[in-house]
Amino acid sequence: MLVSVCIASYQRPEGLKRLLVGLNQLVFCKSEVPDIEVIVVDNDETGSASGICTDIETDFCWTLKYCIESQRGISFARNRAIASVSEYSNFVAFIDDDEVPENNWLDELLWVQKAYQADVVTAPVIPNFSKSDIPAWIVKGGFFEPRRYPTGQALEIASTNNVLIRAEVLRAVDPVFDERFAITGGEDTNLFMRLRRADYKFVWANDAIVREWIPQSRTNLKWVLQRGYFGWSVHSWCESELYPSIPVIAIRIIKGLALIVKGLLLMLPSLFVGQHALIKALLNIYRGAGTLAGIIGIRYQAYKVTHGV
Repeated sequence: MLVSVCIASYQRPEGLKRLLVGLNQLVFCKSEVPDIEVIVVDNDETGSASGICTDIETDFCWTLKYCIESQRGISFARNRAIASVSEYSNFVAFIDDDEVPENNWLDELLWVQKAYQADVVTAPVIPNFSKSDIPAWIVKGGFFEPRRYPTGQALEIASTNNVLIRAEVLRAVDPVFDERFAITGGEDTNLFMRLRRADYKFVWANDAIVREWIPQSRTNLKWVLQRGYFGWSVHSWCESELYPSIPVIAIRIIKGLALIVKGLLLMLPSLFVGQHALIKALLNIYRGAGTLAGIIGIRYQAYKVTHGV
């Protein structure tokens, strides 16, 4: 069995190094040890990640492929990774260059895939803050904590920051990642919504954990609200295109308005609860605004700025 682990990287040398070291320490107890090819696509045309890959390749347990995608944008980088996947690959996994997997990460993904005969297996991304002195409201509000589910639970969506996909599923999709999302992000939301519409099976693997390095530049009110706005706007954008019926769009409009109203109603009582409650109220408003913006086609360019190193 061959598994292709795909990484799109852009000017995060320390993050990429952490990730490759982590992949080098993978262990397998529940699944047979697979052949693994790790594909690093450097989206920096200067090839800034090449040195990291060269340094680690000598002692790397798995096959390491490195290539440059000079056209800037996450969709272009991810599509280049897919193009570099071996024709004999059975599974494609995605992980980000600001993350590190637990040693049993891929073992768990493969075990869950086999146990539930899933087409897509997704799993939790746990925050790891680069600075210990993060604001108390972030901890109390759990703004970076992922949703968790029992292993095997069926889902409707996934994300490329921690996922395993049958390679044959991706071979049937063209394009895999829509290039319109190159700078805005959301290319994975679009892909997985298309796969779900095609009735592929998505399941959750609760113990296939990766840890995401959260830089100080993200532990602030502006980032939290922007992330809420962006995530909900992308979902609306994709849903409006893939399900362009009046009832579906009407439901999204109602949800967006309901979130804004909910946030406004929570503003006053939140003043007596604490800062985290006030920010949660604001987050509802931003999510609602994002929902409406996505429906009418307003795009937020999430990948104009790179956070972390």
